[in-house]
Amino acid sequence: MVKIIDINFLNTKCAIACFLVESDNGLILIETGPATAYNNIKKALEIAGYNINKINHVFVTHIHLDHSGGAWRFAKNGAKIYVHPNGAKHLIDPGKLIESATKIYGDTMNTLWGKINKIPESSIQTTDHREKIVIGNVTVESLHTPGHANHHIAWKINNDVFTGDVAGAKIKNGPVLPACPPPEIDLDKWRESLNLILEEKPDVLYLTHFGKSTNVYNHISEMKFMLKNWGDWIKENKSSYNSVEKLTEKFNEYVYDFLKNKKKLNKKLIEQYYAANPPYMSVTGLLRYWNKKK
Repeated sequence: MVKIIDINFLNTKCAIACFLVESDNGLILIETGPATAYNNIKKALEIAGYNINKINHVFVTHIHLDHSGGAWRFAKNGAKIYVHPNGAKHLIDPGKLIESATKIYGDTMNTLWGKINKIPESSIQTTDHREKIVIGNVTVESLHTPGHANHHIAWKINNDVFTGDVAGAKIKNGPVLPACPPPEIDLDKWRESLNLILEEKPDVLYLTHFGKSTNVYNHISEMKFMLKNWGDWIKENKSSYNSVEKLTEKFNEYVYDFLKNKKKLNKKLIEQYYAANPPYMSVTGLLRYWNKKK
């Protein structure tokens, strides 16, 4: 049984989730959110009757701070952290990760993500594509799914897939939207990863942003459409404005109008999407992708 934990990121419901799975060899957590969410997770677990110190295994989909920024807190408690081989070095020494994130978030770094400490190499286990980790009566399979990030993993348990960012964000009855931050966006690899997930024929997609999706085929189809839609918009408009700032402003308007008018979402739900997946970050990621293609 999977327990969905809302980390209440920035006091916003249904923006970022982590997932608790019980095994007969300790508790398993998938995703940690940022370090700022640790106490929220602890409280949610206590209410549900669990002790956060009993989490022995933590699986992160990738090392972006909204997914693994708090991993060091769990490692400090004695948990093993499972991650893609290309992401491990950034958990062991997060200096470059912090530097890169600071360029994006500036003075809001501490408010958003809190402290980012090193994790001892002995606390980290890397996993190959399709490697299976057996934890008591639970088997977790590693599906390498690049596109959003080269070091992205979707984790499969039974016939459920925990998708991180590869399957996008879907909040309540809203649309499926991608997140395309720099520097590793690759639309071709991303489509291949979505096809790989479809080939697994999962019953449920567990979305870090947010919750679960059971209409898997439609979800993946919508994700493919929106990924192409956003990619094409940036490609077609990137030469129309004289600055990235202006392009970002226009893209934000495009996304906001889509959510408000075509999908008829209320203001609160739009704010939840923007907390989970700020559209402005996708501009620089997609620009970098198209410039590299050129």
